[in-house]
Amino acid sequence: MIYILIRTAAVLIASYITKVGVPIVLAWSTGLTALLVAIVLAVVNHTLKPVLHIVSLPITILTLGLFSFVINGLMVLLASSIVPGFHIPSLLMAIWFSIVLSIINWVLHVFE
Repeated sequence: MIYILIRTAAVLIASYITKVGVPIVLAWSTGLTALLVAIVLAVVNHTLKPVLHIVSLPITILTLGLFSFVINGLMVLLASSIVPGFHIPSLLMAIWFSIVLSIINWVLHVFE
């Protein structure tokens, strides 16, 4: 439960920093959208992401691991297509959002 709350806070902070994703307004809908994004990202990251990492292993090795950023961006784009109210306009913005989200998650998990 605490994991999802930390992810929800991280989604809100990342949306504020990157100016994409969940529109930041003081409303219940913003919090619920961020919570739904956190849940969808958790499910996608634990089910689909390992399969994509295995399938794309040759290109990941060829790019010295940088293709992992693309996979993370694709996971964010997938969540963007699933969750209403969460909009990421391009793959590049999704990669930027996922990098910021990863850093924020790391910082918040240090204080867990």
